[in-house]
Amino acid sequence: MTQSLFDRALAVLKDNDRGGYTVPTKGLYPFQWNWDSCLTALGQGHFDEARAWTEIETLFAHQWPDGMVPHIVFHVRDEGYFPGPDVWRTGRPTPTSGITQPPVAGFAVKRLFDRARDRRLPETHARALLPKIDAWHRWFFTHRDPRGEGLVAILHPWESGRDNSCDWDEAFARVPTDGVEPYTRRDTQHADPAHRPTKAQYDRYLWLVQHFRALGWDNARLHDASPFQVVDPGFNAILIRSCADLAELAEVLGESDLAARNRGWAERALAALEGLWSDAHGQYLCRDRTTGHFIDSASIGGLLPAFAAIPAERLAALAETIEKQSKSLRYIVASHDPADPRFEPKRYWRGPLWLITNYMIADGARASAPALADRIVQSSFELIERSGFAEYYDPVDGAPCGGGHFSWTAAMVLEFLAMAERRKGD
Repeated sequence: MTQSLFDRALAVLKDNDRGGYTVPTKGLYPFQWNWDSCLTALGQGHFDEARAWTEIETLFAHQWPDGMVPHIVFHVRDEGYFPGPDVWRTGRPTPTSGITQPPVAGFAVKRLFDRARDRRLPETHARALLPKIDAWHRWFFTHRDPRGEGLVAILHPWESGRDNSCDWDEAFARVPTDGVEPYTRRDTQHADPAHRPTKAQYDRYLWLVQHFRALGWDNARLHDASPFQVVDPGFNAILIRSCADLAELAEVLGESDLAARNRGWAERALAALEGLWSDAHGQYLCRDRTTGHFIDSASIGGLLPAFAAIPAERLAALAETIEKQSKSLRYIVASHDPADPRFEPKRYWRGPLWLITNYMIADGARASAPALADRIVQSSFELIERSGFAEYYDPVDGAPCGGGHFSWTAAMVLEFLAMAERRKGD
């Protein structure tokens, strides 16, 4: 089974390869997405290390002068996707979106470097990427934490990667819809509309895009001008892990100042993350920065801090929460608490299971909570055998949802195979 699964995953990645970048899947997502590419590169590293480095380098070739790395790069025109570059109008030489995504690049680059078979090639690539990733991290703490709280805010649900999470419902309701330009969605032509965000959510997504566009995509202004400001523990955990990993890599490469800076960001943010812990929920919660209140919503965002170096007692509590949720699920880990009446097992980030979040939780847990990591890996393999390389899955019945033949799902399968092999050797 192992070789067959490897070959099937490899075929998906090669089929979605466009030379210097990989599309998530044909039709539904025809461009280069930020965290998709970084996670896809991990899979590519198992069969073509040079191609993996190119994937990340292509993304960073379109970094903005202020350090932001956009969430979409529109390398080619494709009218099958909305909103395209004519809606964003960011004025970049190669069109891009005007918002960002979870910063997994520091983690991905260190992992590619650490497991490289020949260190000469990755050292050259890593040295070139270090200052670019450092600039992106600096951008976050400058523009998304302007008052120095230690944690950054997202200003658009798309930035979280968890577009329609229940976490955003209350804060998102404050976003107006007046003046939204007429539009025709394309996503529902490629995937079941019952699996996708609603029109009411899309109206607000687009209002924010238009609002930021009217401000000239000036990142020095967007934070305070946004009616949507949410501190997401999952997003921050990814940033913390990437800062910490970049610091370790920089030390190896002799870049001590860069290492110290990123280590400082990681330590400060990790301490601030404690302020998002909820004993009642057994996990972390989002905070609405506009109101200062916690968001009473138990999502995967509050479990993703397992990916960062959280205290052992916090990781143990997260494992208990996942175990509790698993009693009403066939597969783990769901993107939202199944006990919440808002839980929808097939609608995008309001319940379905994603292999990328499974991977991050398992990776963070494997050292001090190996039983949890093993269970997540096994559940992920069972899903793939049942339903193939889907975008995401119903955690109750395992049905494939969203797009098919999905790149980062295939990449995570290759990562899980490698994780399972390492576990055998322990």
